[in-house]
Amino acid sequence: MAGDTPGMRTLTDFDPVAHAHSVLGRRYRLEDYYEVGREKVREYAGAVQDSHPVHRDDKAATDFGYPGLAASPTFSCLLGGVARRALSGILTGYDLTATVHTDQVLRFHRPIVVGDRLTCNLSLRSFRRAFGGDLMVIENLITDQHGEAVVTSHTSLIARSEPTVAEAGAAELLRGIVREFADSEVRLRELEDWEPAYPAPRNVRSRPLSSVAVDDELPSRTVISTLGDLVHYAGVADDPNPIHWHAGAAAMFGLGRGVIAHGVLTMAYGAGFVTSWLGDPGALRQYSVRMTRPVVLTAERPAEIEFTGRITSVDPADGTATVALTARHEGHKIFGRATALVRLS
Repeated sequence: MAGDTPGMRTLTDFDPVAHAHSVLGRRYRLEDYYEVGREKVREYAGAVQDSHPVHRDDKAATDFGYPGLAASPTFSCLLGGVARRALSGILTGYDLTATVHTDQVLRFHRPIVVGDRLTCNLSLRSFRRAFGGDLMVIENLITDQHGEAVVTSHTSLIARSEPTVAEAGAAELLRGIVREFADSEVRLRELEDWEPAYPAPRNVRSRPLSSVAVDDELPSRTVISTLGDLVHYAGVADDPNPIHWHAGAAAMFGLGRGVIAHGVLTMAYGAGFVTSWLGDPGALRQYSVRMTRPVVLTAERPAEIEFTGRITSVDPADGTATVALTARHEGHKIFGRATALVRLS
């Protein structure tokens, strides 16, 4: 029934798995919105080491045809915190603060710009038991103040209805070292028969189609990430998970060598690597990453991540190309599979 938010049941025999199956495919909209601010766009670009001028300079953004500063491609991940709290009300019985993030796919319908009012439209798209937990795929179709689609995100994660000892210990540690501020209630309503509108394609100022061929390699880039960078990103992204900045919490999860970088942060580094070559960040149409190996670092030992890329296909009729990305840390690949679909001029 429209307006009914699951998650308020108190039956002693409540089955979280059965309940998750019952909400599969249903769509819920957050009643509030996220308003994109000029300084937040700049702050986020700094946190993910994205130096493209359209994220910082108003004139550069205007020259590229944007109505204001354009956000870095993975900016929509800032809505992850409120989406996670909302999902906790839908997926009753799961602690979504203790999940393992495995895959992320972002489809860009248009760039996010300053002044946008973004709304999350959430749906559990698939659910199955796997890898000692429950494998979920969450769709977040983000719309603007005009009801048009901006970004569609598919997030694959592994969650458990009963936390492990390590997860429970980390949660207790977090309560002791992070001051929790009371959030306003996250209100949801269920949507029925919703068909979002999609914006018309915009003109891009990206690399020319004629300059790109299959097997071309992108210039490599090495990103250095310090513990301070992780703390900075955690604050900007509202992600207080202590395994990214607290050695004690990381050790509880068997990460004795140090803390691990946020998966979304390493994704953001990769997106910036592609768009710096592409020329126009708004020409990125889709970005997909499977995260297979964590980036480990300590206060004394920063992490170096080397990004390389290769053109695997070109579609002259559609004016697009596909880039395969490789990211290496300490000689190992950290992405199992990473691709970017880009529009060319």
